[in-house]
Amino acid sequence: MVDDQLVIAGRKFRSRLMVGTGKYASMEVMRDAVDRSGAEVVTVAVRRVNLGGGGKTLLDYLDLERCFILPNTAGCYTVEDAIRVARLAREAGLSNWVKLEVIADEATLLPDPVATIEAARRLVEEGFVVLPYTTDDHVVARRLVEVGCATVMPFGSPIGSGQGLLDFRRIRRIIESVPVPVIVDAGLGAPSDAALAMEVGADAVLINTAIACAQNPPLMAEAIKLAVEAGRMAYRAGRIPRRETAAPSSPMAGRVAAGSGAGA
Repeated sequence: MVDDQLVIAGRKFRSRLMVGTGKYASMEVMRDAVDRSGAEVVTVAVRRVNLGGGGKTLLDYLDLERCFILPNTAGCYTVEDAIRVARLAREAGLSNWVKLEVIADEATLLPDPVATIEAARRLVEEGFVVLPYTTDDHVVARRLVEVGCATVMPFGSPIGSGQGLLDFRRIRRIIESVPVPVIVDAGLGAPSDAALAMEVGADAVLINTAIACAQNPPLMAEAIKLAVEAGRMAYRAGRIPRRETAAPSSPMAGRVAAGSGAGA
């Protein structure tokens, strides 16, 4: 839908599906899944890239003419660590865009809202375009926008859990509360989860585990691509309101009354 592009910090993207590059059985499978997904934004954990050069790296398997590389501060647990990793990525020429992750707890991998806001503020001041992984709290989302984030990326459910959207109403509250794109990140496990996220009004979704750990990752990538497109079209079309009671599909006016007809 060329008339309905995703715009982040002034940059336009045709695809509303973003994908990660971790957990694949091989680089070749990752490459094929990324190609089948149609995604333009591809996240790369900075810790997994050999920034010093030498040998084949993950980036050698991606079509850099088509893919926009989004460095990711995955694995960072402090403000200083996340900022250092973002700087390393920029200095290595990856991008001045960063998917910011500051994790609070190793067991749950939930984001640290306070540290995320502080890291985002400092990175924005240094000229980064910041896309932060955050909770599904609309107040935290507003604070991130206030410090200059280009998007907010609330989780649907815990990273890698495949539980889908635990509470789509909280995601919708964020969508209603901020003026920047809302990208559902983490926990989506199937095409239906991606479609629901888009139906409730998310601007995009970011998916890694559901594709990488599927039995056939390239096929799952294409299935999720189609689900994202269908969900977005459904959102634009406008679904009917939910009702507590049934409503007839056929008009009641002009119906044949019971007992009417010849000989009645």
